[in-house]
Amino acid sequence: MELTLILLGIFSSSFVIALSGALMPGPLLTYTVAEAARRGFWAGPIIMLGHGALELTLLVLLLLGIGAIINQPLIMGAVALTGAIVLWWLGYDLLSSVRTTRLDLSGTSAGKFHPFWAGIVMSLANPYWLVWWVTLGLSYVLFAYNYGLMGVAFFFVGHFLADLAWYSLVAMAVAQGKRFLSDRLYQGFMTACAVFLLAFGCFFGYHGVKTLLGA
Repeated sequence: MELTLILLGIFSSSFVIALSGALMPGPLLTYTVAEAARRGFWAGPIIMLGHGALELTLLVLLLLGIGAIINQPLIMGAVALTGAIVLWWLGYDLLSSVRTTRLDLSGTSAGKFHPFWAGIVMSLANPYWLVWWVTLGLSYVLFAYNYGLMGVAFFFVGHFLADLAWYSLVAMAVAQGKRFLSDRLYQGFMTACAVFLLAFGCFFGYHGVKTLLGA
């Protein structure tokens, strides 16, 4: 029962953290809007399949290197503190941009890639994507790995479903030409995610300090 609750906690926190990143405008969101306007709703989920395939590949590479560091408290503590700093930075950045950020659903640019490959290319085109994975992503993978591959699986599924849910919602709004995703609702999502990031950053910071003190 306790393990089940922990796994559900990993899943839900991974979902919200990933959703906070998905909400921020970037090349992947811009491309999804353009492709949904040109190809229809399914462009969004297919783009996310490419994005997810790339992230799964990176996750496997991270897992292959975890064995050498998982039993070293100094490294685990340092990674956890780095993750906490990234969470605080992301939360602050999200809060500070809430009032000025708007969700552009105009879809004015045409796509040049198949949606699946676009998910990979547009992810790689965003330098913050790799920074996120080698800092916060790595720290979360290390934390989830404490509960075995099942913990990592719950982390990744939560992460991927957040991306899939948000980008599918955006693609549906564009394809149907509806404006149910108002700026106020969008900003409300951002505010809630920012507060969660700041709070979860405290958890990661506590976990990092506790690990370092016990080293």
